[in-house]
Amino acid sequence: MSTIPDAAASHSALGRHRLAIATAFLVQGLLFISLTTRLPVIADLFRLSELALSGLMLLMVLLAGVGSVLAEQVAKRASSAHALRGAFVLITVGVAIIGWSMRGPNSFTVFVVGLACYGTGVGAVDAGTNMQAVALEHRVGRPILPSFHGAWTFGGILATILALTTGDAVGWLGALALAALALATLGLPYLRRDASVPDADTAALGIPWRPIILVGLGMILFYMVDTATTAWGPLYLASSTVFAHPASNASLYALATLPYLVATLAARLIGDGATARFGAATVVRAAALAAAAGLAIVVFAPTWVVAVVGFFVVGLGIAVVAPLSFSAAARIAGAGGSSDPALRQRRVDAVIARFNQFNYVGALLGSVLTGAIGSGNLRIGYAVPLVLVLGLLPLARWFAAAPAPASPTDSR
Repeated sequence: MSTIPDAAASHSALGRHRLAIATAFLVQGLLFISLTTRLPVIADLFRLSELALSGLMLLMVLLAGVGSVLAEQVAKRASSAHALRGAFVLITVGVAIIGWSMRGPNSFTVFVVGLACYGTGVGAVDAGTNMQAVALEHRVGRPILPSFHGAWTFGGILATILALTTGDAVGWLGALALAALALATLGLPYLRRDASVPDADTAALGIPWRPIILVGLGMILFYMVDTATTAWGPLYLASSTVFAHPASNASLYALATLPYLVATLAARLIGDGATARFGAATVVRAAALAAAAGLAIVVFAPTWVVAVVGFFVVGLGIAVVAPLSFSAAARIAGAGGSSDPALRQRRVDAVIARFNQFNYVGALLGSVLTGAIGSGNLRIGYAVPLVLVLGLLPLARWFAAAPAPASPTDSR
C-alpha cells in the first residue's frame, strides 16, 4: 500500500525536474536568439564588417568550448546541476555587460568583454542542460530529448517575436531584463547527482568512442547549418550585396530566424513519434535531404522573402538531428560494459560532457566559415553548409545504436 504514494511522489519529482530542465533550455534559447537577431544592429553600432563579425563569433565559439570543458570538470567533482547554475551566473554577467556596452559606439571593448563572458557561459549551459536532460531520459526510460530541444526552440521563438515587435526599441535596459531572467534559473530544482556514482578515470570506463565520434560528426553538420541560419540569417536578409531590395529594419531581420524556429519546433514536437515509427537512421537521412533543399532555396533566392521560405524548409529538415545525436551517444555509452546502473551513468556523464564539444566545431563551420567565405557575398557563404549537410546521409546508420536498458536509479 505504501508504494502508491511513493510512486506518486517519484512521478511528481520527475515532473518538477523535467520542468526545471526544460525552463533552462528555454531561457538559453531566448538569450541566444535575442543576441543573434540583434547582430545587424550591433554591426551598425560598432561599424563592423562581416569579416570582423566572423572574428567575434570565432572568439565566442572558442570560449564556448572552454565553458563546456569547465562544466565537465564541475559535473565530475560536484554535479551537472552545480555546473548549470554556475554557467547561468556567467551568462547573467555577460548579457548585462553586453547590454551596458550598447549605450553608444565607444564601448566596443566593453562589448567584447561581455561577449567573452557570455560565450564561456553558453558552452557551460549547453553541456549542463544536455547532461541533465540525458540523465532524466534514462530515469523515465523513453526518448524525451527532442522535447527539451523543442523548449530551446520555443525560447528562440519568443526572442524573435520580441525582436519583431520592438525593432530597435530594446536597449540596454532590455538586456538587463534578460540578465535577470538568466539569474532566476538558479533557483530551479535540477536533478541532483546520485551519491552512489563512483569516480573513475574516463579511460577505465571502456567507452566505445569510434561510433560516438561518427554520431558526433552528424551533430557537427547540424550545428553548422543551425549556426549559419541563426547567426547569419538576419545579416543575409539585410545584405545589399545579396538582394537588390534587402530587408530594411531590425523587425524584418528577425524574419530569417522566426520561420526557421517555428519549423524547428514543429519538427521536434513530432520527432519522438517519427523516430519510433521510421527509425533514427531514416529520419536523419530525410533531414539531410530537406535541409539541403532549403539551403538551395536560400542560396538561389531572388528576393529576401524567398530566402525566408528557404530558412523555413531548412528548419523542418534539420531540427531533429541534434537531439537524436545526444540520445544516440548516450545509448552507445550506456549499452556496453558493466550492467551496474551507477557505472553506466558515469559512462554516460563522461560521454555527454565531451560530446558537447562537437557542437562548437559545427558552430565554427556555420558561423566563421559562412561569414569568412561569404565576406564578399553571403550567397557563397551559404553554399558551404548546402554541400556539407549531405554528409549526414552516410552517417545516418550510426544513429540507430541499440538502446541501453533504462534504470530507475539513474540520477544526478
